[in-house]
Amino acid sequence: MRIVVTNCNTTEAMTKEIEAGARAAASPGTEILARTPKWGPESAEGWLDSFLSAAAVLDLLRSLEEPFDAVVLAGFGEHGREGARELLDVPVVDITEAAAHLACLLGRRYGVVTTLDRTCGLIEDSLHSAGVAQNCVTVTGAGLGVLELTDERRTESALLTAGRRARDAGAEVLVLGCAGMTGLDRKIATMLDIPVIDGVAAAVRLAESLVALGLKTSRAGSYARPIDKHRTWPTD
Repeated sequence: MRIVVTNCNTTEAMTKEIEAGARAAASPGTEILARTPKWGPESAEGWLDSFLSAAAVLDLLRSLEEPFDAVVLAGFGEHGREGARELLDVPVVDITEAAAHLACLLGRRYGVVTTLDRTCGLIEDSLHSAGVAQNCVTVTGAGLGVLELTDERRTESALLTAGRRARDAGAEVLVLGCAGMTGLDRKIATMLDIPVIDGVAAAVRLAESLVALGLKTSRAGSYARPIDKHRTWPTD
């Protein structure tokens, strides 16, 4: 089984971190193909970045030549999920949606800890469109930009502080709201004594399940194939 995992930004170092997290979560025999968009923002933090990221990731996906069985979109709360499902004939799993679905299996209410406060509204909208917002009690910013997550000690401290706020707000499960936080779930879970979900790991496992069950995106209605027409892309 081959799963393509797309970074939502152009920072190669983050792609490598996401790739490591995805491979750690994958089952034996699953090959992870991590890919970085050729253009777009160096980090996705807000509406403008998100829309640019979505277009860049869709451009990347349409250009892939190697065969693959599923796609994981490793951008928490970013746009593009629905477009990718129209575009591709394989299952597309968004880390935002995947993490929230697993959280709902582990507790009645969950909270999301993300990077900057400016991204909270975007994530809330993504959870709403995925149908899992009703179980989310809070989306809490940790006060760190995406590119600051490389400072592990500072990131851990910020996540603990934000995680405690989410738990105090009623969260029974915590979701890490950025692909750059991958790999920190178990440490934060131990410190907060509640389940913590890494979106990249959750999405990889759900993608494997869909492929193993022979399931694909429905073409009946919302995710019908795009209308055949001329489209101009930046890399054409």
